[in-house]
Amino acid sequence: MPSNATIAPRRVTSSDVAREAGVSRATVGFVLNRTPGQTISAETQERVTSAAARLGYRPNESARRLARGSTRIVLMVLPDWPLEHSMQRNIDAATAMLERAGYTLVTFTPHGSAARPLWETLSPDVVIGMTPFTDEQIQSMRTSGVLHIVPDVGAKEAPDSHPAYNRGPRLQVQHLHALGHRRIGFAATADARLQGLQATRLNEAVVAAAELGIEIGPVETIAVDAHAALAAWREAGCTAVSAYNDEVAAVVVRTALSEGLTVPGDLAVIGHDGSPLAKLFYPALSTIEVDYEALGRYSAQIALAAIGDMPEPSEPDQVLTLVARDSTVPVTDA
Repeated sequence: MPSNATIAPRRVTSSDVAREAGVSRATVGFVLNRTPGQTISAETQERVTSAAARLGYRPNESARRLARGSTRIVLMVLPDWPLEHSMQRNIDAATAMLERAGYTLVTFTPHGSAARPLWETLSPDVVIGMTPFTDEQIQSMRTSGVLHIVPDVGAKEAPDSHPAYNRGPRLQVQHLHALGHRRIGFAATADARLQGLQATRLNEAVVAAAELGIEIGPVETIAVDAHAALAAWREAGCTAVSAYNDEVAAVVVRTALSEGLTVPGDLAVIGHDGSPLAKLFYPALSTIEVDYEALGRYSAQIALAAIGDMPEPSEPDQVLTLVARDSTVPVTDA
């Protein structure tokens, strides 16, 4: 009975080219790889290249790269965070820079499953993490033959831990304080994956407030609405809210408007991350814009420096920008 299955054509190998040209596999390798120091006649070289063209031979790039000790692959290990606009901007910038240097960026998010980590199968030239690796992960990478790990044990912090990127909440608090607000609530995200980063941001806000002689709080977790949070903030006398990100800020504003409050008259609100939502929302959200492209380029530069393809990069300077919009205004006496 005839089968309808399609049989994939067999890949043409260097042995096929050698038989076609009547030479050895070594000669094929020397010619096609343009190995220097060989005394192969022009006629033989022509036979080999013509045979390769007739057969449609394409070198096995993976094998060639492994043979020369490089796969030209950079593996970026992502934290288990939502892949939102800001993260995508970061990855796109890193990808573009690495491609210009001749490398391919592959991203991988470990989820604690039994599946083999990607560094065991890709043999990347470098593995770079946006957050620090565990000791078990580093040991697994070393066992797999990964030569360059960033951040490694005792190495500099991960790119996404760069202090300049964590000062956004400080700018939020300073902005609200400059507008005359003295009691500021904090709107936290309910996303369990972001609790580590959120703790860092909240701590920065608390420290900044203490330096200005004011307090942050209450800290309220926001999910689908902010009714309970608004009640707590109003009871505490809060006139402004610093939100973990723009999405959380939008929920706070929407809920406040639904309760008949005015924003920013009754409650000023500022977000974080500079997402497209911030300027499209009504009222337009004040926010902290983060130069995620600069972070992506910085990550790529650190990877290239680890491999030895460029000098150690300097840390980016201006990465945060306060953007004041309609959701924050100076306090006015009633």
